[in-house]
Amino acid sequence: MRTPAIPKQRWQRTKQLYESGLAMREVGARLGVSIDAVTYVLRRLGVPRRSFVEANHLAYERRSPSFSIRKRAKNRELELMGTMLYWAEGYKRETASGIDFANSDPDMVLLFWHFLRNRYVLDRARLYFSVYHYSDQNLKALVRFWSLKLGVPRTAFKHSYVKQDPQRGARKLRYGVLHIRYNDKKLLRDVLHLIESHKRK
Repeated sequence: MRTPAIPKQRWQRTKQLYESGLAMREVGARLGVSIDAVTYVLRRLGVPRRSFVEANHLAYERRSPSFSIRKRAKNRELELMGTMLYWAEGYKRETASGIDFANSDPDMVLLFWHFLRNRYVLDRARLYFSVYHYSDQNLKALVRFWSLKLGVPRTAFKHSYVKQDPQRGARKLRYGVLHIRYNDKKLLRDVLHLIESHKRK
């Protein structure tokens, strides 16, 4: 049964738990009290409440990543090549929601895909592929090509983009541009960490 209030000798502990990143509900669960009791103590101690954005950020940081790094012996050469490819062709801004590697060269795309599979165990629900192409190109044929090239199902392709009214005589990318996307910012952080590590070396 929860106690109605937090004893004064535990007020500083309440503050420490909240400032460590726990939500008020979690602090209350740790101390065996209600959220109202936690709110009262924090207000009396002058501890500012987190904004909605801050609370969401802390909750995200405490969650386990959706992927894992393989424990078996790594292919260091492949890791280096994949890292350099992302440095050159990947979306790297902090505002990105995850990995986004784009290229029109089938072999280059395949090499980066091998790098991802060699280093990580991925959650396939967060992984998808997009094809950017001209309106006079056959999207189904392009998806079929990339699906066979990478060995991934056609159902993994979505959010493809078509450029309308292509210029006559303009140079065409035969297979369009393929994007490999993975929706987890923590994966992007790991790849960016690899880039910085190799740059220092």
